Amino acid sequence: MNIEGQCVVSIHYKLTDDAGAELDSSEGRDPLTYLHASNNLIPGLESALEGKTEGDQLQVDVEPEQAYGPVNEELIQTVPHTAFEGAGKVEPGMRFQARGPQGQTQQIVVREVGDEGVTVDANHPLAGQTLHFDVTVVEVR
Repeated sequence: MNIEGQCVVSIHYKLTDDAGAELDSSEGRDPLTYLHASNNLIPGLESALEGKTEGDQLQVDVEPEQAYGPVNEELIQTVPHTAFEGAGKVEPGMRFQARGPQGQTQQIVVREVGDEGVTVDANHPLAGQTLHFDVTVVEVR
């Protein structure tokens, strides 16, 4: 059976960045199972899997526009230190939950702590990156 709309698909995968560093993998775990054509995967990977069948192995390079998008500079802001009251010592790399403009919860990453405030980034951690997948189709039903 070929992968097409509304198929249940199970895959094993390894995700790496441009430098070859592993970002995620299903190795040692159950395969990732998803409903195809239901926006459960990034668009570039889902498109590459279309038409594949059980046992197929593929390498897929997904550009930012078909993954988590380019870095949006508007999502990088400097906020006052008071926004982190009660959080202890704030340092670059720390992650926090924040409320977005429409009240949605979003994750932010501290990029820099300076005298003027704390620079935070609300972009997805993989925004702006080309993603490299090694995928094996385990099951299609």
